[in-house]
Amino acid sequence: MKEVLKYKGYEGSIEFDTDDEILFGKILFINDLVLYEGNTIAELKKDFKLAVDDYIETCRAIDKVPQKSYSGTFNIRIGNEAHHILAQEAELHDVTLNSYIKEILDDYIKNSILNTKTSDPKQKI
Repeated sequence: MKEVLKYKGYEGSIEFDTDDEILFGKILFINDLVLYEGNTIAELKKDFKLAVDDYIETCRAIDKVPQKSYSGTFNIRIGNEAHHILAQEAELHDVTLNSYIKEILDDYIKNSILNTKTSDPKQKI
């Protein structure tokens, strides 16, 4: 798993150019292209934060809403049978379908994904 920089709800990549011997990256998961660079990790982190702040300020100046990485909402197509089964299970648990699926995903993330990350000695979350 790749490590990313995080600041104000934005995530940025960490790349290395072997020819120019420089660190660089871009803000991830937005449609705009925002780049940053540095000679050291500390410089890269500092330039990433400046790039995020500049992106937000530039958007404000041109009256554009800055994109955020994720809104917390998405649509998923799961097919009729899975939809039917999950709707029945939600009803049996006396919760909405949305709440039931969120609970399933939260459990999966907590038990599968986060356990894998924390058991990886290279991972620094």
